Amino acid sequence: MQTVKRWAKVIGPLPLILALIALVGIFAAGFSYHQNITGSGIWGSFIAAFTQSILGASSWFGENYGFGIIVFTILVRFVILPLMVFQIDSMKKMQGLQAEIKVIQNKYPGKDAESRQLLMNEQQALYKEHNVRPFASMLPLLVQMPVLIALYQAIFNSHELRSGSFLWLELGKHDPYFILPVLAALFTFASSWLSTQANPEQNTMTKVMPYIFPVIIFFTALSVPSALSLYWVVGNIFQTVQTFILQNPFKMRKEREDAKRLEREIERKKRKARRGRKRR
Repeated sequence: MQTVKRWAKVIGPLPLILALIALVGIFAAGFSYHQNITGSGIWGSFIAAFTQSILGASSWFGENYGFGIIVFTILVRFVILPLMVFQIDSMKKMQGLQAEIKVIQNKYPGKDAESRQLLMNEQQALYKEHNVRPFASMLPLLVQMPVLIALYQAIFNSHELRSGSFLWLELGKHDPYFILPVLAALFTFASSWLSTQANPEQNTMTKVMPYIFPVIIFFTALSVPSALSLYWVVGNIFQTVQTFILQNPFKMRKEREDAKRLEREIERKKRKARRGRKRR
């Protein structure tokens, strides 16, 4: 119970309210579809519920399956928003401890078993002192992955969704003008770049990843139906806006600079006070 309360405090009321509204919207979409879609087993039923909700959302727009996919993707993103807020908060705490972790790593290089054990002990003590759980940030990813995979399969397996059309697209075929793959790659880069820029400590891997993910998404989007590419584009646009709001690198960079400026000002005043005492 204490863990749940702590998570709710970290997440805040607004993301939880938005997630609840989005969840109601998903159920409403499912109930508004005139046919009942069933699946085999727990996973099949999960995918069937997703499919029915997408088709229900499409019925709100005159059986426009493109709009149905867009609306449902946004609703799902709002449902998992609290998890993303919690994950980002954990990442920020970890980033704030990077300088202290480097000091510990320099103190214990981990070249032998004793050094590695001391390194682990001091890192755990540091995490406990600052109430940071390094692996807790993985929980939101583990929870949202089945949701996103089910959404992927619901779009892929539904004949109605793949046979529909939207703008210039035939949802069951590739984008003939490559517009969706390009947009998916661009917004993947935008969200990844914003996320890495918010991190004050960057290594070679974190610098390279924003350029690798868009390439993977681009070539994958070329080989799947436009319905899935549309899902990626909408999801990545949402992710970009979400990252900018929750991890605004320009705001965070200014906050770090202000903190360093304040630290230097305090240190300057201390040195001035020490010099004044010496003169007396």
